[in-house]
Amino acid sequence: MKVALVTVGDELLAGDTVNTNASWLGERLTGRGVAVDRVTTVPDRVDDIAGVVREYRDAYDAVVVTGGVGPTHDDVTMDGVAAAVGVDLAPSDEALAYLTEHGGYAADDLTEGTTHLPAGARVIHNEKGVAPGCVIDSVYVLPGVPTEMKAMFASVAEEFAGDEPHTATVETPEPESRLLDRLSAVRERYDVAVGSYPGETVRVKFTGTDEAHVADAADWFRERVETAESPPAAED
Repeated sequence: MKVALVTVGDELLAGDTVNTNASWLGERLTGRGVAVDRVTTVPDRVDDIAGVVREYRDAYDAVVVTGGVGPTHDDVTMDGVAAAVGVDLAPSDEALAYLTEHGGYAADDLTEGTTHLPAGARVIHNEKGVAPGCVIDSVYVLPGVPTEMKAMFASVAEEFAGDEPHTATVETPEPESRLLDRLSAVRERYDVAVGSYPGETVRVKFTGTDEAHVADAADWFRERVETAESPPAAED
C-alpha cells in the first residue's frame, strides 16, 4: 500500500509551527507496513489543496490530509478536497447529530466549517475537538491539531496495512564517504532497503519484510565496518 501525506497550513510553510503531524503519521504508517512515498505541504488555498490532492489521489492507494479543518476563515481544506474529487460541500446530518448529542454543542452555535463535508463523504468523528474529519474516494481528511489528529487516525488505522516491516541498525564512527563501497556491496547482496544517516556517528538502517534477511544483511555489514565494540574486519 502506497500513501501520500498532505499537510495544510500557512503556519507550516512560514516555520511558525513545526510539522510534527507528518513525522508522526509517517512513523505510524511505516510501522503498519505502508510505504509513504510523498509528504507535501501546501498553503491555506483551495486551488493548491485541490491540485495536489487530485494528483495524489490518482497516483496512490490513499491520501492523508491534515490541517485546515474547522470553523475559521482559513480552514479551507474541505473545500479543496471537495473540488479535487468533483463534489460540493453539503450538510452532514451525522456530523451535526454527533456534535449535538455527544459533544454537547447547540446546533445554533455550530458553523458550516464543522457540519459541512464533501457530499458523499464518510464522517470520522472528532473525539478530542469539534471539527469532524472524513473519508472520500481514498482521501482521508484529519484535523491539524495533533491530539485531535492522533485520536482520529486511531479510528481508521486498521484501513492502512501492508507487509510487516523488520529493521536492524548498525552504527559506525567511520565517515559516510568511506562506507560507499560496503553500502553498495550490501545492497547488491541483499534485497533490503538501506538508509545511511550521518551524525555524530553514521547510522545505517536495514529494512525489509523478511526478518532473517534483514538480520543477515545487518550482520554482514557490521562485520565489515568499525563499530564501538570492534575494529573493522577484512573485506571480501
